[in-house]
Amino acid sequence: MSRNSGLNTRLLFLDTMSQGHCLNSKSKWDSPTPIQCQGWPVALSGRDLVGIAQTGSGKTASFLLPAIVHAKAQPSLKRGDGPIVLVLVPTRELAQQVEKVAEDFCYSAGFKSACLYGGASRTSQGEALGQSPEVVIATPGRLLDFLESRHTNLRRCTYLVLDEADRMFDMGI
Repeated sequence: MSRNSGLNTRLLFLDTMSQGHCLNSKSKWDSPTPIQCQGWPVALSGRDLVGIAQTGSGKTASFLLPAIVHAKAQPSLKRGDGPIVLVLVPTRELAQQVEKVAEDFCYSAGFKSACLYGGASRTSQGEALGQSPEVVIATPGRLLDFLESRHTNLRRCTYLVLDEADRMFDMGI
């Protein structure tokens, strides 16, 4: 990393957040966290990344902000296209947490998101997929259900996040 990389990361953060209208007086965002400073340059360069940080450290934004930047650079989705960004998570609770953050970023970017997990209405989740969301957050089992029933596909997916991958491996997923 160069001497200016911290400054460049902060400028990228402020530029992206303000363009996306995520940075405002009510926002808790005022500067990037260490995981974001380290992760954004790598993720935005298109390279694979493994990030490890404590709960509350900004990990979700560390992968979602580059995901939105990546999705913005892709051709628009057409009806029937699968998502550009797929975030796989081990549990329903984590899916819901990630979706809360994703909704803000997606709204600001003019994107849609869908959150897929067991224990919720398959019909409403299928309807959300029918809207051609750019970002899908899903547990592996529910994603497989929708792939097998051909409600979605991964042909356009070019950005994959395995959030809490260690937990998914421990669970045998």
